[in-house]
Amino acid sequence: MRGRPGARTGRLTMIGSASLAQQSWLWSWANESLPHAVLGDIERVRRFGEENDYPVLPWPGFDYRPELVAEARMVAASVLDAEGLWAESMDDVQLHFLLHDVAPTAGERR
Repeated sequence: MRGRPGARTGRLTMIGSASLAQQSWLWSWANESLPHAVLGDIERVRRFGEENDYPVLPWPGFDYRPELVAEARMVAASVLDAEGLWAESMDDVQLHFLLHDVAPTAGERR
């Protein structure tokens, strides 16, 4: 059976979420309502911030500013050696993820 053309497999790590209504960011490691499986190694990002005196990384949340969220996402991607970034918006909430181990599905490999 062949997979959908262009289909990929991989692993997601949730970085955090932004509430546009409340103008706030919450790191996934600080969100107690998330299942452990979506957190991956995100705790390493918090520790990197503490060890390197990097603002916002060790803070559970901060005021939403698009440029600050973009920087936090890029640093998280670098620290966790991610292959990509993905964001999903629903109503006034943005969910942010890292992509790891991206590969063609079994049916797409040649």
